[in-house]
Amino acid sequence: MKKPSFLERLTGGQPDEYDRILDDEHEFGEDDDLAVEEDYPEDESWEGEDSAGSQQDGELPVDMYQTNDDIVIRALVAGVSPNELEISITRDMVTVRGVREEYQESQDDGYFHRELFWGSFSRTLLLPEEVAIDEAEAQEKHGLLEIRLPKLDKHRSTQLKVRTNAGHK
Repeated sequence: MKKPSFLERLTGGQPDEYDRILDDEHEFGEDDDLAVEEDYPEDESWEGEDSAGSQQDGELPVDMYQTNDDIVIRALVAGVSPNELEISITRDMVTVRGVREEYQESQDDGYFHRELFWGSFSRTLLLPEEVAIDEAEAQEKHGLLEIRLPKLDKHRSTQLKVRTNAGHK
């Protein structure tokens, strides 16, 4: 008589195909139909690369809030020249792109910690309200980028005069 598996002893049930992996005598191997095939290249780095092998953009962390008149976006862009920042604005969306170039004094094996992000970054934000893109402003001070986007005043109205060409010959 076969010794009951751990799961059989625990539940009092009948064994099934998956119970056998919990048995004391079970050994995992290539002939195991439950084994997961592990075929990973050991020396290739995949972090930060897409399937084609090209470098992906990092995501720029931001704060976005509103005042009575503006939507304000703030982001840390230390190490990036303001001339190298690309900001695209539509009435309902903002995209910020840039590249933080790495200045490396030491070889990779000389580092104790590597936490800073180097390379290209971007961030696209959907705005909660439409903005007046022609009046938007961006400024950078001490590595903090601040974008001010004036909200469209939907309650603002004006009276139009109707012109006519009647009476002119």
